Amino acid sequence: MSTTAPSGSSARRRPVLRWVLLALVLLPLVEIAVLVAVGRSIGLWWTLFLVVAVAVLGTWLARRESSRTYRALQQALSSGRMPADEVTDAILLTVGGLLLLLPGFVSDVLALILVLPFTRPAARRLLQALVASRALTVVGGPVGPGGRRPGRPPGAGTVIDGEIVDEHPPPWEDDTRPPLGR
Repeated sequence: MSTTAPSGSSARRRPVLRWVLLALVLLPLVEIAVLVAVGRSIGLWWTLFLVVAVAVLGTWLARRESSRTYRALQQALSSGRMPADEVTDAILLTVGGLLLLLPGFVSDVLALILVLPFTRPAARRLLQALVASRALTVVGGPVGPGGRRPGRPPGAGTVIDGEIVDEHPPPWEDDTRPPLGR
């Protein structure tokens, strides 16, 4: 019976998984504590009214912003532009919409930060920076100016020796051949 060491990618995923599991355990406890505190402060019925009102308002806002993001995504794709911001917004709106389904004020505040059009750009930049840093970790570190890795001289890649076997130009550059179909 042999034990193998965990691979690098699974070892990197474990801290993220631990944070997610910790959040899944702590969020309901924090939500209950906040609901009890608000309920004691303003009463049970007002607390229930606020939870339902924020959920309804947030859901309406998430649907409106989702349709705007979908239109912006279609426009970016039709113009040939990379839709990075639009895709990130779609992810944030999906997570925000899911958080709005959870009863409680903490999840509603987090959801509104992700859904509101004036707070979403900050969340978008944070998510894009997080994904970029993760991608650099997976790829092999930061890239310096000119797309090179720091400390690596230009042209220090693998050299493959070879020779040209056929020097004929491709058919679309050869003027001596007759056109096809004659």
